[in-house]
Amino acid sequence: MAKETHSFQAEVSRLLDIVANSLYSNKEVFLRELISNASDACDKLRYQAITQPELTQDDPDFRINVVPTKEARTIAVIDNGIGMDRDDLVQNLGTIASSGTLKFVEQLQQSGDSDKASLIGQFGVGFYAAFVVADKVEVETRKAGESQGWRWISDGRGEFTIEETDAAPARGTRVRLHLKEGEDEFLEDQRIRRIVQTYSDHIAIPILLGERPDPSESDGEGNGPDQLNTASALWTRPKSEISQQQYTEFYHHVAHAMDEPWLRLHFKAEGKLEYTCLLFVPTQQPYNLFHPDRQHGVKLYVRRVFVTDQCEDLVPAYLRFLRGVVDSEDLPLNISREMLQHNPTVAKIRQTLVNRVLGELKKKADKEPEAYQTFWENFGAVLKEGLYEDQEHKDQLLDLARFRSSERDGLISLDDYVQTMKEGQQSIYIITGDDLDTLKKSPQLEGFKAKGVQVLLLADAIDDFWTWMVGEYQGYPIKSVTRGAAELDDIKSGKEDESSDSEEEKQDQPDDSQVGTLVAFLKTALEDEVKDVRSTQRLTDSACCLVADEGDMDIHLERMLRQHGQTVPTNKRILEINPKHPLIQRLAERASQGGQPAANGSGDPMTDAAWLLLDQARIVEGETPSDPSAFARRMSQLVAKGLAA
Repeated sequence: MAKETHSFQAEVSRLLDIVANSLYSNKEVFLRELISNASDACDKLRYQAITQPELTQDDPDFRINVVPTKEARTIAVIDNGIGMDRDDLVQNLGTIASSGTLKFVEQLQQSGDSDKASLIGQFGVGFYAAFVVADKVEVETRKAGESQGWRWISDGRGEFTIEETDAAPARGTRVRLHLKEGEDEFLEDQRIRRIVQTYSDHIAIPILLGERPDPSESDGEGNGPDQLNTASALWTRPKSEISQQQYTEFYHHVAHAMDEPWLRLHFKAEGKLEYTCLLFVPTQQPYNLFHPDRQHGVKLYVRRVFVTDQCEDLVPAYLRFLRGVVDSEDLPLNISREMLQHNPTVAKIRQTLVNRVLGELKKKADKEPEAYQTFWENFGAVLKEGLYEDQEHKDQLLDLARFRSSERDGLISLDDYVQTMKEGQQSIYIITGDDLDTLKKSPQLEGFKAKGVQVLLLADAIDDFWTWMVGEYQGYPIKSVTRGAAELDDIKSGKEDESSDSEEEKQDQPDDSQVGTLVAFLKTALEDEVKDVRSTQRLTDSACCLVADEGDMDIHLERMLRQHGQTVPTNKRILEINPKHPLIQRLAERASQGGQPAANGSGDPMTDAAWLLLDQARIVEGETPSDPSAFARRMSQLVAKGLAA
């Protein structure tokens, strides 16, 4: 077969350039990443060989060799794992098959130099870290069970070649780096030994310095190859024997990340079921946390043998930020991934795991509230998915939840909210929307702010769903301020003297009959557009707003579902007017003088004013007027009359 030349996927080319120029202060991570990949390749073959033992019968002992060659100025990482064929090389080394990668790379390009390493930590670097120290990389590989070997070569500048070769290992992969000028330190045995012992001691496969094939073999003089790591599964060791550095580097390996772990859980369950868990919560939010093709973050082992990293039943989706391993003593070693689904042993492990994780998060929240706030900013939107999906752990999750409030800075818990409710307040008030800044300016908050009543500001997509699923907390209903009546009459703010109207202001207000006449006029003028019109205490500064009826879908939820292509029934909204607003006062006076609404578009000032009120309320809600041309005409006429007065 002739040599093929391929172009890197656009995202890969940009990522290569950024990685090669951003990790100059931490170059040795290339060796950690290549050894980690080699370990994964051995794990995958070990599992596959359970049902296909012929794949490893000629070479049953897994190992990773690190081979520096000073004369050629190359360093190679060699494994006898699963190996790759031509298609694997194109897919694994030429593309990044994950949605969100392009957006992430664009974010990297726009960030400053000081931020790039932090952002790369969200993504991981993997194989491409090789180009930090190398100006050419060769990969020679042969897939287990196949006869044909393959060679992949690239200088990392946009293209790579693939060709057949007989020089590939009998099984597995050799990654050979041709070092850049000035990188000769990575050819020194002591430097390599220090890197491996720092970053990869936890790898459960022997890492050997040099190319002698097996730890048990001697060089003829009684000396075996130089083994650089302990080569025992880290999670099986007593916690007292594991340093913080070893835990951190294991996290880097299992998470393929570069940040520091924010929380660690290492425990062993004994009894009817025996299993060990070593789990981490990242400090940084993984770049693909919300993408549907995201990879599962917890690997399942059975008696130290890797089984799968795609066991979705092991960890619920709302804990998908977890990274680590679960090692079971009770599952059969040859269990298939299909058989893992709904397996009772997996279900029991999951139950304990969820309780332990939520319990540790609660401890953090109580003892280190500031640190917990950082966690919540990163992963709160994911954790809230459990409020919708997992009724069994609802109470634990509600205690962990934190929110922004209309009345205070920082985050508060629901318990904090209940403890500071106003006298006479019977509900927990919320408002949902697309972003916090818009929510803070919502007219529906005005009456609540005037009485000092907290409204929780919910700007995550899941908020519209979990709030109606949960319904209440400690007996208090969770109520949206954009649906139903405002319920402000019975709430005592404690500052009535400040908020009460002066005698002069009371004299300027229209009487109830005038407001009632205006309400009747607006109902008639807008009868085809709104469900009802009513006067409200909800507003203090704005003239009007739209709210959903008590039994109808919340305004933001309806709009969000439509934006995502969902077919939802169209519910007419209620138009609420503020009787204290100067515009409403003047309109109430005019309405009391008599007259009936004219047909839409007739140019009657009162009818036009009714439509302008409605369109104004729509615009504030982020919607558009039902007839933009008519809205523009009415607005122009109103401004012209005002200027002529």
